[in-house]
Amino acid sequence: MRKIEVVPHNPEWRSEFAHESKLVIAALGNNLITIHHIGSTSIPGIYAKPIIDMLAEVSNIELVDECNSQMIALGYEVMGEFGIPGRRYFRKDINDVRTHHVHTFQTQSPDIARHLYFRDYMIAHPEYAQQYSELKQKLARQFPEDIEGYMDGKDGFIKDMQTRAQEWKNKSI
Repeated sequence: MRKIEVVPHNPEWRSEFAHESKLVIAALGNNLITIHHIGSTSIPGIYAKPIIDMLAEVSNIELVDECNSQMIALGYEVMGEFGIPGRRYFRKDINDVRTHHVHTFQTQSPDIARHLYFRDYMIAHPEYAQQYSELKQKLARQFPEDIEGYMDGKDGFIKDMQTRAQEWKNKSI
């Protein structure tokens, strides 16, 4: 059982993403279109679990399976779809501490837009980002060793923000 900890924003998370993403880019090869920093560590000023989340956009999701050995060589655990159809998910621990997630989707997947719009909306609306930060701190105290409780506690807020983010994005197009 992992202890759920959220910590103040660390400006080093950006450089950690830059470093690790170069390794993932090399591992995924020519199938990779682009890689994004997502999740709470990508949102300045908010508390987050100190895990760098990356979203890798690929041309062909099935070809990602051919890169499993390269991802394993980088220290990642291959998780397959892990509950989200059409995704390839990898997670990395260093000294039994979770440090990175890679969520891989085929280009045009609505999951790409969902993640990016949420991130961009939080950055553009710091008042909501702060509410999210406070919710995460509260849930980490309430569910210090219950990841399901922590995740369930965020679900309603995230879905509301995803709806707002989609509407916001539609207005800007």
